[in-house]
Amino acid sequence: MATVRRLTRPGRRRRGWAWYVFIALLVVPVAEIALVVAVGQMIGGWQTVALLLFESALGAYLVKREGRSSWRALRGALNTGKMPGRELADAALVLIGGTLLLTPGFLTDIIGFFFILPLTRPITRRWLQRVVERQLGQRSGIIRGEVI
Repeated sequence: MATVRRLTRPGRRRRGWAWYVFIALLVVPVAEIALVVAVGQMIGGWQTVALLLFESALGAYLVKREGRSSWRALRGALNTGKMPGRELADAALVLIGGTLLLTPGFLTDIIGFFFILPLTRPITRRWLQRVVERQLGQRSGIIRGEVI
């Protein structure tokens, strides 16, 4: 009878992401409320609501435009037989950015716009690539290098 080895060490802790999610769910709403109140005190209540509505409308327009563009690029890469790594990353960033823009508040809108805008998306894509590479390297023992 063959034995099955576990790929992860039995004593390894897996609470890292859960802890970050817990902190994010606790800290982000408090920070959003504090920021909305501060902006409301500076420019007024109705102006703050109008600014939040304007950000939402602008975000919806950008998500629609950039989502179509990402989808077109993804389909084009698949039709030509090219590996769609960049296109998949762009589509994922537009999806995450759109989700952040749906959340009311200024902080999540800033991050959402950073994920969606064509000028800042390459920066976010490189950051996402480094995070994924680091996670994969830690889990599987992959050593990064060139193959000749």
